[in-house]
Amino acid sequence: MFRSSKFFFVLLIVLVFATAAFAFAASNTVPASFAGEGASVTSGYTVSNVAYNLNATTPSNIDSVSFTLNAAAGNVKVRLITTGSYFNCTNASGFNWNCTTGGVTVNAADEFRVVATQ
Repeated sequence: MFRSSKFFFVLLIVLVFATAAFAFAASNTVPASFAGEGASVTSGYTVSNVAYNLNATTPSNIDSVSFTLNAAAGNVKVRLITTGSYFNCTNASGFNWNCTTGGVTVNAADEFRVVATQ
């Protein structure tokens, strides 16, 4: 008698877990979607003709920086201080860019980082 009640209790537990698992799985709805994978070569830009434009009154401040990229870009930013902010750049013409740097001091400038995308 004890063995059959033990078997019934185990069977009851298994059924409860199976029902809970089925109910959880049945409640999930996943919409149709696309998925894929691919790769392509990503090459960097070559930056040339870098010119730091100093403030006329306080030449220890960099008012802007201009440079040329070797290919077309749509969004370009520069950073002159490693822990500083990025500055937006505008296309002067062709592959030439100009970035107003908000008076970063020459002393504080410790890098020239260009981030560009098409």
